[in-house]
Amino acid sequence: MSALHLIRHDAIAELRLDNPQKLNAFTPDMLAALEAHLGTIDADPVIRFVILTAEGERAFCAGADINAWGDLSPSEFARLWVRDGHRRFDRLARLSKPTIAALSGHAFGGGLELAAACDIRVMAPGATISLPEPKVGIVPGWSGTQRLGRLLPEPVLKEMVLFGRRLDAARAVALGFTAEIADDARARAFEIATEALGASPRATEIAKYMIHAGAGEDVAAMIDTLGSGMSAATEDKAEGVAAFREKRKPDFRGQ
Repeated sequence: MSALHLIRHDAIAELRLDNPQKLNAFTPDMLAALEAHLGTIDADPVIRFVILTAEGERAFCAGADINAWGDLSPSEFARLWVRDGHRRFDRLARLSKPTIAALSGHAFGGGLELAAACDIRVMAPGATISLPEPKVGIVPGWSGTQRLGRLLPEPVLKEMVLFGRRLDAARAVALGFTAEIADDARARAFEIATEALGASPRATEIAKYMIHAGAGEDVAAMIDTLGSGMSAATEDKAEGVAAFREKRKPDFRGQ
């Protein structure tokens, strides 16, 4: 059984990392579970928001489990670990439902990249974030230098990757990377999601696509999605489908 669980709370889905003995380090099983759970969430119209949490207070996620990738060949590491993990984190970033990461403990390496793939973050006062990959001879591979490069100033990212410095919660908030500091990050994340339930689900989804297109997150797909949604709402689309099924020429009226 994977140490990443999907728990439903009516309109709010919780994705919970559950391997505190290993500081919730990511394993191949957890990556596969992440992809499966995201597919379930995206297909369920009842789910409006997603909150990413973790068991234990020491670490939200200590990154990728070194035992999972340490003995891989260079090609296996690049293809099976980095590329597949990157693809799954990208799917989280592009989820149609708004997402919140609740960091009750430290987020290092892949754990920080996971939190960065969410829309906003809430941190406990003692939590820190870092990218320590060079200390074990590798570089950030799940968009630590790319997505985080859009969320943090370049000099700050260099501090973290090149000099191994950690950011505390106060500095993360000051930089805009974290939305809030809360003694109970999970509870505060649920409060934020619950407060937003009164908004239009479709307007929220479309607004997320627009923000992502403007920020450079999967621009082509976001533009295609927005345009397709607009065209699908027209009478011309309904006429085109009806004409195809009735084997006749469509009568488009530009409506």
